[in-house]
Amino acid sequence: MKQLTKKTNPQLIGEFALQALLYEATLSPKPGLVDPVSCGAHKDMNYLTFIDSSIALAPFFTEYVQLGFTHEGTLVDLFEKVRMLGQQAEKMMLIKTKGINTHKGANFSFALLLSATGKMMQEHQLTVPFSEQNTTDILAYVKHMTTGLLAKDFADLTNKKQLSYGEKLYLDYGITGIRGEAEAGYPSLKTIALPFLRQCQRHSTRVMFLLLLLHLMATTEDSNVINRGGISAWQNVKKQAADLLNLFAADNSVEELEKLLIFFDQKLIQDNLSPGGAADLLALSFFFARLEGLV
Repeated sequence: MKQLTKKTNPQLIGEFALQALLYEATLSPKPGLVDPVSCGAHKDMNYLTFIDSSIALAPFFTEYVQLGFTHEGTLVDLFEKVRMLGQQAEKMMLIKTKGINTHKGANFSFALLLSATGKMMQEHQLTVPFSEQNTTDILAYVKHMTTGLLAKDFADLTNKKQLSYGEKLYLDYGITGIRGEAEAGYPSLKTIALPFLRQCQRHSTRVMFLLLLLHLMATTEDSNVINRGGISAWQNVKKQAADLLNLFAADNSVEELEKLLIFFDQKLIQDNLSPGGAADLLALSFFFARLEGLV
């Protein structure tokens, strides 16, 4: 086995992923989402549920990296290995949260991204902070790992008696969800979130990520919102998020931004809408921001 530098060992990379989940949970105010002050549009979970869930997943984050670092074979083979480990992690998460799904999507993505990071660490001598090219290469690895994922997972859906909400959205609207994001190499991270963070260093970390959340809500597909409210509700949420970004650009008052976010939170609670897809992307963005030394 190749020797890792002190800065790029699996435990450190796994800790970055745990930090990302905890930071996303702690950030507030987040419209429609759980944070220390608000449960958002959720009646079955709160901030402590997310802490419990994060703790349950933490050991697996290091295992994902180690799995990639020790893997011999193709990237598609690595996907099959990491998916099995990811299913174990999901079971532990659900046991810890008493059946509440807090981080299913985030766990799926971190399983892919962390194992891809481990594979890159096996093949290249990497040091923290990673370069933009390192991040691009990791996302490309995931794209190769998940080749054919949609075709495989969504085959023969019309013959299934019971469909998940992701499967229903795919049949009804062609919404591919997190599987589509992964198979495309996470374009929401590569072309939206990370360029935004790299250019947004003039703000504090908290303000930077509140703005990123709005940016993601305004620009990315969110199957959580669509599942709860349909396409029209998702389009409305996108517009409202974009409007808030424009208001902040014109005013640049952090206090006013916070007031508007609290009002937006109340509106989404009333409409029972939660942008969980954007929240997962926010956590993934924090992970890569940590890797690249942006935070």
